[in-house]
Amino acid sequence: MTQGGLRAIFLAERTQFRRLLIARTGSADEAEEVLQELWLKLDHAAGPVAEPVGYLFRMAANLATDRRRSATRREAREADWAGAQPDAQAHPGMERAMLARERLAEVESALTTMPPRVSTAFRLYRFEELPQKQVAERMGISVSRVEQLLHDAYRRLHLAATGGGDPRPPRRLSKKEDGRDVG
Repeated sequence: MTQGGLRAIFLAERTQFRRLLIARTGSADEAEEVLQELWLKLDHAAGPVAEPVGYLFRMAANLATDRRRSATRREAREADWAGAQPDAQAHPGMERAMLARERLAEVESALTTMPPRVSTAFRLYRFEELPQKQVAERMGISVSRVEQLLHDAYRRLHLAATGGGDPRPPRRLSKKEDGRDVG
């Protein structure tokens, strides 16, 4: 059987090949793609074929199997690639990194204006990631005092970030300055 004979048999049996391929691939679109590939491969078919219909069915089945294996390998490769990629949090974008550096510079600047104990408590707790109990032990103060110092640091940082007024707590007026009767 020659190339022209194989093409004639392909055209005569195309409906049967399509059914076989739909069963093998599970998709009519995929079956059509395999049929097109089979048609192109007929240009390079071997010499005389004793059983041309069986030969073409075997070619179609082999092409469907090859496509399925290729798709499986591609999916595994893509899954491996996706698994190897860092997530967005691991490598922030350039803009995000720049904003983080600017924010850190603002925090560092605000820390220099804070009282030393407030700044030290904040640095130990936030930068060195020590628990409040260890911060208290290291500074020789109580845990509740550490909480007060951290609260003061957060308030000062918030005021510095929002452009609020003086980060120092308001001065209490004496009874005389307040206008209340002292007597």
